[in-house]
Amino acid sequence: MCNTYNFVDSNLDYTILEDKTATGKKRDWRGKKMKSSLISAHYEALEKRTGSPYFLKKAEKVCDCAEYLVFKRDRKTGKLKLAQAYFCKVRLCPMCAWRRSLKIASHNKLIVEEANRQYKPAWIFLTLTVKNVEGDDLKQTITDMMEGFRKLFQYKKVKTGTLGFFRALEITKNHEENTYHPHFHVLIPVKRNYFGKSYIKQAEWTSFWKRAMKLDYTPIVHVQRVKGKKNIDAEAIEQEVRKEMEEQKAILEISKYPVKDTDVIRGNEVTEENLDTVYYLDGALSARRLIGYGGILKEIHKELNLTDA
Repeated sequence: MCNTYNFVDSNLDYTILEDKTATGKKRDWRGKKMKSSLISAHYEALEKRTGSPYFLKKAEKVCDCAEYLVFKRDRKTGKLKLAQAYFCKVRLCPMCAWRRSLKIASHNKLIVEEANRQYKPAWIFLTLTVKNVEGDDLKQTITDMMEGFRKLFQYKKVKTGTLGFFRALEITKNHEENTYHPHFHVLIPVKRNYFGKSYIKQAEWTSFWKRAMKLDYTPIVHVQRVKGKKNIDAEAIEQEVRKEMEEQKAILEISKYPVKDTDVIRGNEVTEENLDTVYYLDGALSARRLIGYGGILKEIHKELNLTDA
């Protein structure tokens, strides 16, 4: 069983460290670690339910995630900086999902700034959805959506009207109906004259997505132009990142976790519903590329030599 707490000899002289952002906000390492420990407990319970060593291995990896952190002090500033740590990189680990979202947001900040400098594009924010699905159908539905997205951006009007894209998969759960809602958030740079002859109306985006997915119903598709806004409320993204990104609010929306902690585990106990959720989400997300870049954004990602988040 994963142990959340570290006990320290009260006779020892030690200091409890706090990690804070540039604005003084405390980063909740302990909270993320406790949630990761709870995920580990669910993987361990799944191993007992299924008899598969796969889940026990996941339980051990998540349990060990961020168990030890090594910091080094900067000689010039005197500040401590994380120098060494083990992170499990399991998709459903809250610790790793949190760190991944910050890294993606930081990368996207650099990419958008460079795109604005080189191409001076306008930006649109596109949301592509399908109907909610049962857990057994989630993995195949996501596979179909990945293929549908590829087809969508091959259509002539989309290909000629856009300069690229950043795509992120998000999955929410309807706990009352016990169904899952996979959908794409897409940030798209377009030429400044896009809103003239090249403009793609919402009805057209909907028609294109329906055709790409071969759906027998009309899906909900939302598209909007990205405009600068002040006083953004974006708790999930660090202050020093979002300060530079106010002009592109959509980046904050799109750099979120693929699955929120509250959509994986309800409460603080191992329950049958929680076990089902972990089972289906793990199967659907493992070895899956949850984000993707295309066009000029992919080129800039390569130019800046950014690592894979």
